[in-house]
Amino acid sequence: MRKMMLALVLGLALLLVAAPAAAAPGWQGGKTAVTFLGHAAFQLTSGGTTILIDPYITGNPQAAVSPDIIEADYILVTHAHGDHLGDTVAIAKRTGAKVIATAEVARMLKDQGCDVVPVHIGAKKALDFGYVRVTPAFHGSGVAGGHAAGFIVNLRGTSVYHAGDTSLFGDMALLGRLEKIDCALLPIGDNYTMGPDDAVEAAGMLKAKIVVPMHYNTHALIKQDPAAFKKAVETRFKGVKVEIMKPGAALIL
Repeated sequence: MRKMMLALVLGLALLLVAAPAAAAPGWQGGKTAVTFLGHAAFQLTSGGTTILIDPYITGNPQAAVSPDIIEADYILVTHAHGDHLGDTVAIAKRTGAKVIATAEVARMLKDQGCDVVPVHIGAKKALDFGYVRVTPAFHGSGVAGGHAAGFIVNLRGTSVYHAGDTSLFGDMALLGRLEKIDCALLPIGDNYTMGPDDAVEAAGMLKAKIVVPMHYNTHALIKQDPAAFKKAVETRFKGVKVEIMKPGAALIL
């Protein structure tokens, strides 16, 4: 009987770890769930906090959730191109989420009725869940005079870097020194961002424990082989693991 009860408890524990964050907002037990929503859209959940990054859902062929049901306490917007700004305004208005973006993008969103937190590159903004470090991203902002950005999110002690749309740049090594990055979300699509070869270099400089490729295969112009990227990173940098995530999948950190 004791063996049967132990097996039941262990089985339940495994089911809880495997449960996607989207099904249980506010991941408990000191863990952080990173859920891939397609393209460059992600959801981070920990404790009672849910953070969306670049929620491009409507019109996204990889979309893993409806924008009408997704929840958020905060929305981080790296820049205002349509495949990153996405459903930010609609979700923010429905949920009351605060939108964090660089000043010019935040001003545009405020004019559309969003509750915004304007920041800029170099900021380390303290928030109720931890902090957000605003990093450079070499890319257009989608707003005249604006800046694109990346974000390092420290969510209750877990550090996730969303690089945004960017080229490779040398100060990624500095970011790897300033922060102990648990998970780096890196574009590999090329053409509009760095491609796989440069993303391999980025993985080495950032020294993240886990790397997740993003911003690829949404359409033909950014078609890439994530398995080849995974092999290149894990062969060159021992101890770094690449997770190829399908839309809707959750990674527990």
